[in-house]
Amino acid sequence: MSISVQALGRAIKQLQYKHHRALETRLVAIGASLAQWDALRAIEQNPGASSHDLAELTFQTDQSFGALATRLAAKGLVEREPGKGRVIGYCLKTKGAELLRRGDAATEEELTRSFAPLSEEDRRRLQKLLDRLL
Repeated sequence: MSISVQALGRAIKQLQYKHHRALETRLVAIGASLAQWDALRAIEQNPGASSHDLAELTFQTDQSFGALATRLAAKGLVEREPGKGRVIGYCLKTKGAELLRRGDAATEEELTRSFAPLSEEDRRRLQKLLDRLL
């Protein structure tokens, strides 16, 4: 029996939606949204990256990332810093790094729970399949 590619695509989207809702709930409890945590993560992992690069890494438009970065700066979580040429970079402030650590812990716990039904070998295989598609 053939697997419907539409059903497969929908199942992937359902899992993504399930993760999104669960992570949003966990992150709001520590004072962040999923978008904020993801931006803090991207900034930490990509020092000196431009707003455009960070927007792409967080699946946002340049405009929406710029607005989010402005809100993060206003909350004292990130700081804008001059980059090469006209590029503006970002770095985490202490408060942003602390929120990121709490968010990382909450995210790790939630995703560990979600993927618990899969063995280590299943997760390895799933990662290889996703890497091949991406």
